Amino acid sequence: MLEQLKQEVFEANIELMRRKVVIYTWGNVSGIDREKGLMVIKPSGIDYDRMSARDMVVIDIRTGEKVDGKWRPSSDTATHIELYRKYPQIGGITHTHSVNAVAFAQAGRDIPALGTTHADYFYGPIPCTRSLTKEEVEKGYEKNTGKVIIETLEERGIEPLAVPGIVVRNHGPFTWGRDAAASVYHAVVMDTVAEMTMKTLLLNPSAEMPQYILDKHYYRKHGKNAYYGQK
Repeated sequence: MLEQLKQEVFEANIELMRRKVVIYTWGNVSGIDREKGLMVIKPSGIDYDRMSARDMVVIDIRTGEKVDGKWRPSSDTATHIELYRKYPQIGGITHTHSVNAVAFAQAGRDIPALGTTHADYFYGPIPCTRSLTKEEVEKGYEKNTGKVIIETLEERGIEPLAVPGIVVRNHGPFTWGRDAAASVYHAVVMDTVAEMTMKTLLLNPSAEMPQYILDKHYYRKHGKNAYYGQK
């Protein structure tokens, strides 16, 4: 099962490159084996073109220690661990520096829900966290990044799978899902939605979407009586 998870996480990382939301060595994807308490994540600073499933790194989320792999894990490993520890429903996490989502992070703004494309995947605004304090950056930066994500979700009463992503102020987007592939899917969708939103706000800074349209589109795809797609 662990070898299968390594392959899934590797393929999810490569999908980021295929979908053009990462360049060079930017970004990372992880997946988790909940029964074993083991996370598989991309190695730090390894070019996508040179990677294989064998290069993935295995981390024990209970201790944070590496248990398998020849490389150092992603520098964002501690952020992933915080989210896995807090939310058992999450099975995969993606972090990118995709251009459009980062623009909202740098502006310190939520990505508002202005249209049905957004509503199909995110039930409401995609939140932007507060900035980390100087102390949080200097002592446990990556761990505190995870904590500020959790703080934002908890303060706003957001169920993580209903809004499967966030932008960390001054940094960039993190997305998640039931597995690694789903977290990548949400990362790609988030960046596309962010681009649509920026262009919309340029044309009409007062643009908005009624709640009943948001409800209709989200619940027809994710609700108890969802009817989008095939059975």
